[in-house]
Amino acid sequence: MTTKLKNLTILYVEDEEMIRQNAVEYLSRICDNVLEAKDGLEALEVYRKNRPNIIISDIKMPKMNGLNMAKEIRKEDKETPVIIATAHTETNYLLQAVELQLIKYIVKPITSAKLQKALSLSLDYLNEKESNVVNINEVTLYDILNKSLFINNNIVKLTKNEQLLLHLLATNRQRVVNYEEIENTIWAYEGMSMDALRSLVRVLRKKLEGDFVENISGIGYRLTTIPTT
Repeated sequence: MTTKLKNLTILYVEDEEMIRQNAVEYLSRICDNVLEAKDGLEALEVYRKNRPNIIISDIKMPKMNGLNMAKEIRKEDKETPVIIATAHTETNYLLQAVELQLIKYIVKPITSAKLQKALSLSLDYLNEKESNVVNINEVTLYDILNKSLFINNNIVKLTKNEQLLLHLLATNRQRVVNYEEIENTIWAYEGMSMDALRSLVRVLRKKLEGDFVENISGIGYRLTTIPTT
């Protein structure tokens, strides 16, 4: 993991100076390009100027907290991995983390082991973003480049809406795709009904020959995959 991180840029955001210094010192051992910011507003400036590959941020900060910072970033960038660190474990924080497509939610105190796990997930996400083939299971794969679904090396015919939904989920498979994104992709002009969406998901699950489209209640859907052997 260390070798892969070496050439990436990491932004660490924390208002408590001692915690920030310790984290930056640790991150600098495994990455040559570590940036820092003391609050969300400063972090946005650093982000827009440097476009880091990974962002790690505390939630509770002056001027702009970590979640509001993430909301601003997500308005223009839905792909950069964002890791949030907080002392809070309430459900509403977890739901917001899902809605903002955050890679990892770290509960304080921050340790090297927790950072390593979060960074490993971020690397997996970045590596998968570069791949044109999504292995859903041992016999089912989706070719992103050609927008084609294969099961046992046989192509599966999809309707336009089935293909649009699968492509959206496959290209964002490390996160939950919210209802608004689905509506904008498939039903941008006529509007989306939940009945129509549920019907589309049922048919897609049948064609995938498995329950690989998971519903996150009140938020949206994500594509689940199992390790290949």
